[in-house]
Amino acid sequence: MIDAALRPIKDRILAPVAHSRLGAVHPAVFTASSLFLTLLAAVAAAVGQPILALALWLVGRLADGLDGAIARAGGRVSDYGGLLDIVGDTIGYAAIPLGIAIGVDDRVTWIVVAFLLATFYINAVSWTYVSALLEKRARTGALATSVAMPRGLIEGTETILFFAVGLAVPAAATWVLGIMAVLVAVTAFERVITSRRWLTS
Repeated sequence: MIDAALRPIKDRILAPVAHSRLGAVHPAVFTASSLFLTLLAAVAAAVGQPILALALWLVGRLADGLDGAIARAGGRVSDYGGLLDIVGDTIGYAAIPLGIAIGVDDRVTWIVVAFLLATFYINAVSWTYVSALLEKRARTGALATSVAMPRGLIEGTETILFFAVGLAVPAAATWVLGIMAVLVAVTAFERVITSRRWLTS
């Protein structure tokens, strides 16, 4: 929901790093580092280390932001890099709630996490299929990343915040992830409804 507004701010903050010596590092290294740190965050959550899990999650998100910034600064933007980024994010977005569920380990939390992952699955279809059709029609007005992604209520920023709270406060994680699941479901529905005006004209 707020990714579009925050993206220019993020780019300005990360620009000095992207133009520093770190900019010589291949963007894929940051993509891989982001995934590795996120998986470590999930493991930390699973073994009951909330502060470590939160720190790893946030540093992993920083690395995720740097891969694109460095790619743009060095003229190394590629579709394959965009694919690696979204696949890495998707793996991480599945690992974090699973790590939280393992750490909390009660029936209700497992049910909530299953519901959340199901809404992720539905939401992914709602934007990837629409994205393909928008590209087919050369309608990129909804451009949000390297592909035409219809914007929605729950995007990257909101995901970072929800997962951060769930990791930091495991006792509240069931409620936090439950609310997130409902909002992701709303997002998928919103994208389907919003896309009608692009795909029927």
